[in-house]
Amino acid sequence: MNNNALRDCFADSAVNLGRQQEIDLARAIPVFFLPAVHTVIECTPVERIYDPIPFFFNIVIGQPFGAPMFIFAMGACIHFSRCKDSVSLMKRGLALFIGGFLLNFLRFFIPYMTGYALTGDCAKFITPLWYRVFGNDILQFAGLFFILLGIFLHINLSNPKILIIAAGMSIFGSLVRHVDLNNPVLNIALGHIIGTQDSAGLVMSDFPIFNWFFVPACGYVFGELLTRMKDKDRFYRIVTPIPLILYTIFCIAEYIFSFGQMDSGVTLVESENCYYHLLWYDAFTLVIFAVSILGVYHMLMKILPEFLKRFILSLSRNITRVYIIHWFFVVMLTNVVLYSVRGTQELPIGWTLLLATAIFMITYPLALLFERVMQRRREAKA
Repeated sequence: MNNNALRDCFADSAVNLGRQQEIDLARAIPVFFLPAVHTVIECTPVERIYDPIPFFFNIVIGQPFGAPMFIFAMGACIHFSRCKDSVSLMKRGLALFIGGFLLNFLRFFIPYMTGYALTGDCAKFITPLWYRVFGNDILQFAGLFFILLGIFLHINLSNPKILIIAAGMSIFGSLVRHVDLNNPVLNIALGHIIGTQDSAGLVMSDFPIFNWFFVPACGYVFGELLTRMKDKDRFYRIVTPIPLILYTIFCIAEYIFSFGQMDSGVTLVESENCYYHLLWYDAFTLVIFAVSILGVYHMLMKILPEFLKRFILSLSRNITRVYIIHWFFVVMLTNVVLYSVRGTQELPIGWTLLLATAIFMITYPLALLFERVMQRRREAKA
């Protein structure tokens, strides 16, 4: 790689502060596939989760193209936000962290209590309830990320120092993952920080901050570079092809030899935790993937028709709303309606994808409606 050619892609100050269309596409792809990914996970029998179509949604879309891409973009977008000072980031983080538990109440407490009232099945709905309500997921992680980054910026840490700390956190998280403290409360509480699990597979320790902080931290640093990028075409031509090929080869090797985030594990929970309790080298390669795939997205956005670009922008703008709304319908329709009527939430893959499409067709208009209502309230206040 020609370092001089790479340096020539950047200006000394910010010259690129508008919408970043490749970032919009990076956010739109996971939010578009969210209902399919989560419905497939909920409705597919464990022994068929690695069949081609479930594998595509759960592993391919759900992993590199999904949450990692979203949280990398989340870090990058800070530089294009009006509220990017340390105090605003910490306030935003606190709101997201609390919002994560409100979402858990909406997508777990309400459906599970409804399911229990309909079926009386304690093992299905009551036993795991408190683990689901107080467990962590991507919103809690996002909240902790913004809070921690806000603290780092408040004490004036430079980007290199933030990355060094993030790398150290990733290594530490890799060393202590899959911890069982033999206490559900401690497992749930500490699961926000490091990867915990229990023998019953009930603890939700998804996206612990130590294991995942490196990805959005790199996104934050990349976002600063993006503001100074004066020649995107040239930059992405340099950084996209070879890293993307190498990442693909690496993922295939992980799958074939069963290590890292592609480790199959003894049980489905252990397999999922190999991804959720991310290893340091997977975090590093996910960052490489994120930067390189943005080059593909940049080229795609130059040739897509305008109506698709408007749809992509709408999805990107409503990503949090779609995420929250779709989860309620996924859990309610699979864990409550299907389970109550049929005694199982498992479906053939064709019916699963049809259900996922229906959930998206319900969710997206509701997200647009909510966006319109909030816009009118802002205009009324102004």
